[in-house]
Amino acid sequence: MQNDRRAHRRARITARGLALSRAGTPVLEGLDITVREGSRIAIVGENGRGKSTLIAALAGRLSPAAGSIDRRGRIGVAEQELSADAGLSVGDAVAFAISDSLDALAVLDTAAQALAAGGPDVAVAAAETGYAEALEAAIRLDAWDAERRVTVALEALGAETDRDRPLAELSVGQRYRVRLACLLGGDAEILLLDEPTNHLDADALDFLTERLRTRAGGLAVVSHDRQLLRDAAETFVDLDPSEDGRPRVYGGGYAAWLEQKRADRSRWEQHHTEQQETEQRLRDDLEAAQARLVDGWRPPKGTGKHQRATRAAGLVTNVRRRQAELDRRRFEVPDPPLRFAPPAFRPRLRGALVSLEDVRVEGRLTTPVTCRVEAGGRLLVRGPNGAGKSTLLAVLAGGIEPSDGVRRCAPGARIGFLTQESTLPDARSAAALYREHALRLSARGELDASGPVPLDALGLLTAAEQASPVAVLSVGRRRRLDLALQLLAQPDLLLLDEPTNHLSFALVDELTMALRALETAVVVSTHDRGMLRDLDDWPCLALPCG
Repeated sequence: MQNDRRAHRRARITARGLALSRAGTPVLEGLDITVREGSRIAIVGENGRGKSTLIAALAGRLSPAAGSIDRRGRIGVAEQELSADAGLSVGDAVAFAISDSLDALAVLDTAAQALAAGGPDVAVAAAETGYAEALEAAIRLDAWDAERRVTVALEALGAETDRDRPLAELSVGQRYRVRLACLLGGDAEILLLDEPTNHLDADALDFLTERLRTRAGGLAVVSHDRQLLRDAAETFVDLDPSEDGRPRVYGGGYAAWLEQKRADRSRWEQHHTEQQETEQRLRDDLEAAQARLVDGWRPPKGTGKHQRATRAAGLVTNVRRRQAELDRRRFEVPDPPLRFAPPAFRPRLRGALVSLEDVRVEGRLTTPVTCRVEAGGRLLVRGPNGAGKSTLLAVLAGGIEPSDGVRRCAPGARIGFLTQESTLPDARSAAALYREHALRLSARGELDASGPVPLDALGLLTAAEQASPVAVLSVGRRRRLDLALQLLAQPDLLLLDEPTNHLSFALVDELTMALRALETAVVVSTHDRGMLRDLDDWPCLALPCG
């Protein structure tokens, strides 16, 4: 934390013309941003777009490649990586977080003693002034309540409350919760938080959300938790690619950010289409000019050499002019980002697709489960970690045999199952795997007469990513390929286990809308608070803690 009592009324971080690099590679440029008291800023973007880099730069832990950053006031920082401070205890962390309050109380005690000592009028006047200033500082910090605020936060986040406990004895998750509690209850006027929901359970997430939503100080947060951003963020700094290559800043909260981002993307796509049409027209004009240069410039017999030469030069000039215009126009508008376009296919079956009756799996799904999934039906599976949600989906898919109870499946039912972890082979390209899977499905007669949906038509992977070996794809890109492979089979029942893992906000929202529109049956198991909120009108199967 950085301290500056003189600047308490104007605590802020101001970045102008900011450009950042990581390992010599530019990650963002041209960003203007101010975090002040009362700010509620979310920093969003795909993996690798520089969100954590921006937090580090705003905190003063990374020098910008260009631009300036001005910091004033008390700033608290929580980065994703956290080391165990050797020799320090939980109490040391708490004392550091509320050091301004402790200092203010100490100064107030000293001022009170000086005032009580009396003395000459001049000394008394000075003591009264000193006491008034010290009292104002303590009131401003609510210093008397600082210890209690941190204790409440420690307990609410499930963190270690024993002040004598060494930090080195705590797990990474426990240390993270201690640090977060200290920040939430401490003296910082501005908080910079990178993925603060890591290592938190449902109750802790609710506490964190409420504290961030209601605190008086400023906030800039990086988070994959859409519910946190819905409830706590008002301004969105979007680092994803834009038409002009610069970050975008949106106001009005989560819904307004999504609406404005979609509008920006629609305009981008329109401009891109217009550019392609213009380029095609210029290309056609160039080809026509080249054809005239070869054949069309020859004048009738009897035309003088001078006239022929003059006309030839004019045609050459025309070709060069059209080529120059085509070159100038090319790539003015870069390719817009992908948009998920799920395939449209109708269910082939009617009635019950899969049903379970008093199903258990020894050691994994201990509470008997009875459920029924109809064609075109919806089911949301909820429950704490360890309740057996993934096991239940595996039983529905037919991948795990129940130790008790009965599973029934409609003959010929196609079931797609997106598991939490990818098991794709690494050597072949994404496109090759997709083609091979389509051939296997065709050979088994499991593709409709319309044939496979082309991979590039789904809007999940770029052309370069499709051509890349799976080994070089990010976890999120592999997740997209897994989803494409499940949709390729045109399942009657689609089972999704934690489908938002490693996916961008944009794709999660597009996937959620697609799930609501699909005519196939869908079962979703998720802990994502945003998706649970979006699908809260679905029938729900709640599993108790195992």
